[in-house]
Amino acid sequence: MNMLVCFSSFIEAIPPGNVKVSHVSTSTVSLIWDTAAGEVGGYVVTCFCDSKKHREKTTDLDSVRFSDLKPGLKYDFQIKTQLKSGGLSQPALISAHTEAVPQGNVKVSHVSSSAVSLTWEKAAGEVEGYVVTCFCNSKKHQEKTTVSDSVTFSDLKPGLKYDFQVKTQLKSGGLSQPALTSAHTETELDVFLKKLGLKENYKEKLSLSSVLQIDKKAVTEEAAKCLSDLPWCFLKKLMMVNSTARNVKCSAGSESEQDLARGNVGLDFYTMLDPKKSGEELNPLDIITALFLCSNGLLQQEMAVKMSMCQFGLPLLLPDCGTQKHTLMLWALRGITYLYYVKKYRPQALSNTKSFIEKSIVATELPMVSFVRLGECSLSKSEILNTLLSNPQQYHNTFVHHKMECGNVPREIADGLVETSWYLPCGNKNIDIFNEPVAVANLRGDIALCELQFLFLCKTSAAVFVFLDNFDHQYEMLKKTDETEIFLIVNVDSKNFNSKRCIKVLEELSLPQTNIVCKRKEVNNANFAKTLQNILRNVIKNTDKRKSIEQMADDAFKLGIMVDEHASDCQNAEKNAEAITSKITDTAQYKEKELPRQGSIWKELTQLEKEECRLRKPGDKDIEKYKCDLHQKKAQLREQQRDLNISNDVISFMKAISCPAVEQAYFLKWMQIKIDNLSREHLSNLKAEYKHKSKDSSKEELKVIDQQLSKSSLGIENYFREIGQIYESSVTLPESDSFRKQFMHLPKLCAQLLIDGFPLELVDGEASGIPLAWVKDVFSELRKMVVPESKIRVVTVLGIQSTGKSTLLNTMFGVQFAVSSGRCTRGAFMLLIRVNKEYSKEMNCDFLIILDTEGLKPLELVQLEDSYEHDNELATIVVGLSDITIINTAMENMTDMKDILQIVVHAFLRMKEVGKKPKCLFVHQNVSDVSAHDNNLRDRTVLLPQLNEMTQAAAKVEKKEEIISFKEVIEYDPDTGNWYIPGLWHGNPPMAPVNSGYSEAVYELKKNIIQMLKDGKSSAYNIDQFMNWTESLWNAIKHEHFIFSFRNSLVADAYMKICTEFNKWEWEFKRHMYLLETSAKTQISNFGTAACNSEASNIGKLVTELKTEACSELIKWEEKLIQNLELYFKTEAHGHLVERYREDFMQSAKILRKESERLFESEVNIAGENKKGMVKVEEVKKNTTKHLEGEVLRLLEEGRKSHRKQSDEELRIDFDQMWENATEHLRDKVLYKSDGIYGRVHLQLRINLASMGGHANEIIDVPLKDHGKGDFIAKVDDKYKIWKWKNNAALQAKAVEIIESCKRLVSVRMQAKTDYHDNFIQEILQHIDAKLKTDKDLRTDTQYVVSLKLHICGYAARNFKEMHLAFITANDPFKCVNLHKLRFFDDFKDLYHKREQDQKNAEEFANRCLQPAVEYYIRVSSVHDVVDEMVSGNDSVDFSTRMFFQYTILKDLLSKDKFCHYQEYTSSYEKFIRKWIQEQIEKRFSDGTKLLEFEDKYLKQCIRCIDNAIHKAQVNIQATQKEFVQNICKDLGDILVISQDALSACMVLLKEARAEKFAHFLKESVIEMQHALQKKQKETNYKAKLKGLGSKPLDKLTEKLGGCSEHCPFCKSPCEAGAKSHEAHHVEMHKPQGLGGYRDLHSNKLSTQICTSAVFSSKLFRNGDTNGEFKPYKEYKTFYKNWKIPADDSYTASDYWKYVMVRFNKDFAKFHGAEPADIPNEWRNISQTLAGISLKKAFCIQ
Repeated sequence: MNMLVCFSSFIEAIPPGNVKVSHVSTSTVSLIWDTAAGEVGGYVVTCFCDSKKHREKTTDLDSVRFSDLKPGLKYDFQIKTQLKSGGLSQPALISAHTEAVPQGNVKVSHVSSSAVSLTWEKAAGEVEGYVVTCFCNSKKHQEKTTVSDSVTFSDLKPGLKYDFQVKTQLKSGGLSQPALTSAHTETELDVFLKKLGLKENYKEKLSLSSVLQIDKKAVTEEAAKCLSDLPWCFLKKLMMVNSTARNVKCSAGSESEQDLARGNVGLDFYTMLDPKKSGEELNPLDIITALFLCSNGLLQQEMAVKMSMCQFGLPLLLPDCGTQKHTLMLWALRGITYLYYVKKYRPQALSNTKSFIEKSIVATELPMVSFVRLGECSLSKSEILNTLLSNPQQYHNTFVHHKMECGNVPREIADGLVETSWYLPCGNKNIDIFNEPVAVANLRGDIALCELQFLFLCKTSAAVFVFLDNFDHQYEMLKKTDETEIFLIVNVDSKNFNSKRCIKVLEELSLPQTNIVCKRKEVNNANFAKTLQNILRNVIKNTDKRKSIEQMADDAFKLGIMVDEHASDCQNAEKNAEAITSKITDTAQYKEKELPRQGSIWKELTQLEKEECRLRKPGDKDIEKYKCDLHQKKAQLREQQRDLNISNDVISFMKAISCPAVEQAYFLKWMQIKIDNLSREHLSNLKAEYKHKSKDSSKEELKVIDQQLSKSSLGIENYFREIGQIYESSVTLPESDSFRKQFMHLPKLCAQLLIDGFPLELVDGEASGIPLAWVKDVFSELRKMVVPESKIRVVTVLGIQSTGKSTLLNTMFGVQFAVSSGRCTRGAFMLLIRVNKEYSKEMNCDFLIILDTEGLKPLELVQLEDSYEHDNELATIVVGLSDITIINTAMENMTDMKDILQIVVHAFLRMKEVGKKPKCLFVHQNVSDVSAHDNNLRDRTVLLPQLNEMTQAAAKVEKKEEIISFKEVIEYDPDTGNWYIPGLWHGNPPMAPVNSGYSEAVYELKKNIIQMLKDGKSSAYNIDQFMNWTESLWNAIKHEHFIFSFRNSLVADAYMKICTEFNKWEWEFKRHMYLLETSAKTQISNFGTAACNSEASNIGKLVTELKTEACSELIKWEEKLIQNLELYFKTEAHGHLVERYREDFMQSAKILRKESERLFESEVNIAGENKKGMVKVEEVKKNTTKHLEGEVLRLLEEGRKSHRKQSDEELRIDFDQMWENATEHLRDKVLYKSDGIYGRVHLQLRINLASMGGHANEIIDVPLKDHGKGDFIAKVDDKYKIWKWKNNAALQAKAVEIIESCKRLVSVRMQAKTDYHDNFIQEILQHIDAKLKTDKDLRTDTQYVVSLKLHICGYAARNFKEMHLAFITANDPFKCVNLHKLRFFDDFKDLYHKREQDQKNAEEFANRCLQPAVEYYIRVSSVHDVVDEMVSGNDSVDFSTRMFFQYTILKDLLSKDKFCHYQEYTSSYEKFIRKWIQEQIEKRFSDGTKLLEFEDKYLKQCIRCIDNAIHKAQVNIQATQKEFVQNICKDLGDILVISQDALSACMVLLKEARAEKFAHFLKESVIEMQHALQKKQKETNYKAKLKGLGSKPLDKLTEKLGGCSEHCPFCKSPCEAGAKSHEAHHVEMHKPQGLGGYRDLHSNKLSTQICTSAVFSSKLFRNGDTNGEFKPYKEYKTFYKNWKIPADDSYTASDYWKYVMVRFNKDFAKFHGAEPADIPNEWRNISQTLAGISLKKAFCIQ
């Protein structure tokens, strides 16, 4: 048994057999094998990589899997059988490569027409290389092996798709899975477009708006630097209709060219012999072809129009060498019909009738003659063709040929292009080449390579002229041309010409010998062209083959040629347009039936709007009731508009413009085309008749034709006008109304059209109105679509009709305003041009609005209808909107020029007065002389006096007679403000191209305009501001007197802004002067005391010094104010809008200085006089105190010598005896009590009334004591008994107001507790005079004035006497000294008992001297902080300006809604606002925190000053206590008023010892004083604190916000002008005159008339100012020159006061002793909410 075991352990294991790799991936290898024989316990499998053991696995299965291997590597495996006994077999070996990872991120790095380059990321593993295979159409084309990570395949064919497989090849020979990619080789077209930078535009087409966008290149002369610049250079010139547009090439010429350009002509002979190193050049035809291929339909059409004007050959068949397809450009050529230049021609059959035929080119059947080339040809086909089509005197290169610039450059993509042009006769036999119009086609390239085009031309042409030299086998294709007549043109002098072969070909083609034209060298091109012309005449004469381009489309379709109009968007749009226009037979009837809202209803609405403003026809009706009636009529007309059915055509139109953008644009073009085609013939006849009769017919006849023209005129604007009226009628309904909701999307559609470059009608010329709600909402939607806060600038042109205004704008900006010589389309149209983003900062705007207007009528037509008024309105609105206005004139018609200037000067004058400063350029057209500017110096010199004359006439009409020169109205330089433009055509139309001199001159003008916009100081408007300005202009224009009617929120905002700024500067000024005054008074109070710092020898000199110092400060601050104003107007964006107020604010600054100076001097003089009067008293006090000090010391010395200790009672007895003896003499030193206060006041009254004469003296010759008691009763003169009810009440109210204000002045003086001074009563008398002057319409007399002054002076004298007596009592020396007796006795006791006094003295000094001074300083200083907080703190906007103040008061009144408040506001305005301001002050400071903040600030400031003073005083360590205190007082003398009595008492017995301890205790006392004051401040009620400040905060705020005290002469509303000095008084919101007491004299009913309506109506008024005579309200300026009463800018303008009138009608009637007013029914609908909205609108509150 043991032997067996031993034997079995030595059995050798057998390796596994048939080992295989069952699976391989990039990271795994799986192995399998056959099971080994024997007692197998398992298998040990080891994996090696690069001979290194990688991993080992044990398994009992016959398979194993290794994962996490690396790709592309070789792995070796050993598999050993493991017996159960543990023994291992020999290994079975096998190897495997993990698969390679396919290379990653395969990219096409480069593609050309013949090559494709690929790149990829390197694969991981043992990579041998990469195998790249190229396939084309699923067939293997090429295969390459490479070790790099890139490969290039060349020799590929252009325009094909190639597929590529890239496999990784391992070193083992294995290949990865393929990575796939594909690429298209570029076509020749792709390559060419890439050179031009247009490749992306082949799919994403260029649009017209992108081409018209203004950028730096549009206004710079930079030549093309690279090929990609060439298309843009061409487009730039083409859009400006420059006939040199095709002459474009890169500027990179040879060095010799550059030298010559720099003027370096010193080149050697050999250099000139060197071949020219040309720059990059392209054939112009290639550029044109590329641009047409890369443009959308609208841009193609516009390019064709411009090329037609330049007389360039136009693409008829456009080749696409990329797709090998061709397109008939029907749509592109269709634009020549109507947009800018309609081809007009005069057949000789019509030459006697003096009329033209005007037809669409594409719709007109014309014979076409084609010119082609077969093979090489030595003759220049295009050059001969140009000669053939040109007169000898008027040669033009219609077609590009090899002798033109770059015409010799080989074409790359233009072969196969068929160009076309037309010859159109003008009717002059000496000029016309052909008697009938003829179309000409010119095929580029060899017909052998362009067979399709050739077949098309054969089908459509009356004859085909074939240019050839060599009659080879290709001539056989001419046999296919049996549909047209063939002419062969050969150059017999060519080396390739074979006469025999030629004859044979003629025979084979069966061509007569007359159909071959031979060119010999002795025949020049001109004569040869004549030969061809003769042949063409015969062809035209004999042919019946006449086709329009529209008909050619069928031929093209049959041949497989695409037609651009067959695009689905274009077809759908055409169907939609046809569905609408097909119904039109009679234009006038169609408009009346299908577009009814823009007819009589709209015209009546505009007239009603103007009548609402002008109020010409109220008759005897109450104005406000009349306005209500007009408002109701407008509402009824809007309801009529809503009741009208919306026609199917308008519904279809709205649906069509709601289509996608491309179809929408096509639709609008189709509509214009079809409408023009329909109306052209009818309008042409009417225009001709108008022109004929305008010379000698009556105005009535012309008026009839003019109306027919208007009615027969139909354009796309009529449909938008109808939509606008539908929208306007709907927005008058509530927002929730279903009818309104269905039209809310329309403004957005129109806004998008505006962005896309479609013109928007601003002014409807037929109704002379602006659909404001419609236009506003369109711009509101526009604002949402563009960048927020986008800025707008405006350029407009004005001129007499038919002077080329629209053509000028079209040429300048490349836009598409309709060009017409008639006056069919009226009004003003605006077009939006985007400014390039990078250039917008330079131009200060994001968009440019171009305004085109109808022509203004010449002199002989101004009387038609209201044409002069219409033209004036139109000129005003467009000038008002414009930054630059171009005045376009034709030099041959100076009379018309004067007419337009008359209108334009009115407009400029109006703008100057309302703050708008447009710039003006005069453009004189049809001036061809190159020296025109110099030669026309005399004309310009004559023009300026004419402008001045017109300005004076306009100023008289506008009631601004002070303006006498044109330069006062606008910045105008005769040298730089005039531009001379040559004639438009170079030769005789219709075959003349646009004069390149015209284009260049317009381009220079454009550059100048852009530069002017860039240099403009005023900021551009954003969209909201622009619309706001438009609305304001239109509202003002609707009134008769524009200047006095203009109201605009932008102007109001600008005015509010400068008022706010000026008020800030003014308050800084006043605050500084208040501090200066306080400091001056402090110095005067401290003069002659220990606290005095002045070196002046007497009080008089100190006062003089202080006044001199103040004068210097005042001048400095006045200069600062003026500098602030100058800077504001220079830098503020909208400063120009309030330019007319500049002088008001300048004057206000000067007046402020003068008033401040007067007040300062008055206060300082009074303080000085009082101080001077106190000198003797102070001297007595000082001497007495000194004497008492000596007596106390004497008594002290005697007591100490007695050697007996006295009790306090004994000390008191001795002290009292001494005190009585020492002060006995003071009993006789009592101040003089003046019994003459009444006399002094009476004297000042006599002096004041001296100028009023003897009657006044008689009245005042009474005792003053008997006056000023009880109430004052005003009396009225019988002379004014008509208005006794009004004048008596007004006089009484005025008297009460003046008495109240004078009582306040008296109270202020009494609070100061000084002695009486004559200045006090002088101040009051001056105040009375000023108050009486403010109400100039009050009928006062001597009796009234003298009685009022007597009453006030009596009251004042009585109070001033009391004040005088109180002053005498308070300053009695005996009493003053005795106040400190106890203090003296206490000090005496302390000294006697030798007690320490330092602490006590320090406390006494702090509490008796410093604390009162600190409290006074805090109180005085807090005054300006309280005012400051009210005017500039949080929520201070209510007090920032006069207008905000008024708005806040009225808003508060509305919220309270109580009669008592309104009654007080209207009858006692000053009293009311003082009370209201006081309430606001108390409300603002009611929580006490702010006042506590102010007090704490000034307390800390004082403590710092005291601490500093103590520190400075301590520097002198030798100083005694008395010297120490004196030094402190002196240091504090400029800020603290220290009581002399208290200071003297404190210093009397101060020790002569050093002040070290005293200083220590004083510091502690100051800290205790600070804490005590802080505690007191916290415990004191805010009302007590405000009361302690007196009336100064209230007085200052009332002075600042109370205004100039003027009230409207009619409704008594207070003036709200912001500047203290202002040229004109004004009120933002006038109230019904009945609220001020006005009533009907017959019915005694309160008047509902509102000033802003009355002054623009035909109503009359009378009062004392008119001496009882009735005068028109319109002439109110005659009596109230300083008042400006603007017109209501809306029906709801005074809704606030209308609401008040309705609400408290009976209350006001009772108060005024009248009957309640008859309230218009419309007023009763005004709610409190609407009143609040009206209030916001009136004050321009957002």
